[in-house]
Amino acid sequence: MLPAPSVISIPATKLPSGAWLVVVLLFFVGALNYLDRTMIITMRESIVTAMPMTNAQFGLLTSVFLWVYGLISPFAGFLADRFNRSRVIIVSLFVWSGTTLLTSYATTFEELLATRILMGVSEACYIPAALALIVDYHQGTTRSLATGIHISGVVVGQSLGFLGGWIAEDYDWTKSFTIFGLIGMVYSLVLLFILRDAPQRIEKSTEKSKDKITFLFGIRDLFKRRSFILMLVFWSLLGIVGWMTVGWLPTFYQEQFKLSQGIAGLYATGYLYPASIIGVILGGYLADRWAKTNPRAPVLIPIIGLCIAAPCIFIASISTVLLFTISMFFLYALTRLFSDANMMPILCQVSDPRYRATGYGILNMFACIVGGIGIYAGGIMRDLHVNLSRVFQTASIVMLICIVILYMIKLKPVDTLKQENG
Repeated sequence: MLPAPSVISIPATKLPSGAWLVVVLLFFVGALNYLDRTMIITMRESIVTAMPMTNAQFGLLTSVFLWVYGLISPFAGFLADRFNRSRVIIVSLFVWSGTTLLTSYATTFEELLATRILMGVSEACYIPAALALIVDYHQGTTRSLATGIHISGVVVGQSLGFLGGWIAEDYDWTKSFTIFGLIGMVYSLVLLFILRDAPQRIEKSTEKSKDKITFLFGIRDLFKRRSFILMLVFWSLLGIVGWMTVGWLPTFYQEQFKLSQGIAGLYATGYLYPASIIGVILGGYLADRWAKTNPRAPVLIPIIGLCIAAPCIFIASISTVLLFTISMFFLYALTRLFSDANMMPILCQVSDPRYRATGYGILNMFACIVGGIGIYAGGIMRDLHVNLSRVFQTASIVMLICIVILYMIKLKPVDTLKQENG
């Protein structure tokens, strides 16, 4: 049974000037972040033709990015806690865009691999800093919606990854990296004159000595908090569900309904991105509305979302009606994303405000690690001739475990939040 709503809500603070402008500006940076990293997957044939390599080598291009990105994330988050968040974002954008441009000059596999490593380092600095900057500006009941809008930009970037393959097919594989690299570098220069840290953070940084913010102390402080560890387990398990679903859904459609590879791929992705965009914004909006009367809203809305998503994916796994299966996976994609909009708002109610970006960096690292485990586990199950329906049924059970873990998270008292925001 869910706890009764509290009569005291998260304080509704007056938004600093430019609070929504920051969200809009970072929406486009988030889209570029994921577009630049994913478009290489869509131009595989063009790259392999120009630069012969094995399937294992091509797979390594994505794997090495993910490994570097994940391992660097906690340190990248600390940079945003220790220094100016907006400058970390701008430098990150400029460097990864420069790396994107540099990729177009690669002529060997080793050079291409080096650019992916550099891309992993530079892009890791963005997400923790961006989310921390957004919640600095949005400290009241606009926090989840602002975060959700930014995450929707990330999803838009993922959905536009096909542009790389399209440009490579009509022109040359290097053109995509040249175009989007230059766009990002120019945009970073524009942000240099517009993007600023939240006023209250600038004031606090002048009042307190920055040498109090240290990486090892931040790590200890985060891991001594039971609720942060629960968040880490929750986010990791949910990451396994996400990667398993995305990785094996096309094959499921192909085998379950005897579809061609092209049609199965269309059914698996054509609605997931729109559903995810709607879901992440809706989850943020609902949490903010409910937070006006219940400070646990950022936790409860994801719980409700998973209570819908878990049975939907289970029912879809046993359905023999294509349209019904599609509708169930659509609802899954819509409601599972409620969690993405609220992870940073929950972290704000769990962690020391000095280590928000560091905390999200740690969450990011574990999500990357378990993401790879999720895909690999799915592969093992396939090698053992396990029906893909069982894979999705396993995912639904994991989501039920996530619900229990999320329910156990305890948030800070409202009075403490008022002091941190004030």
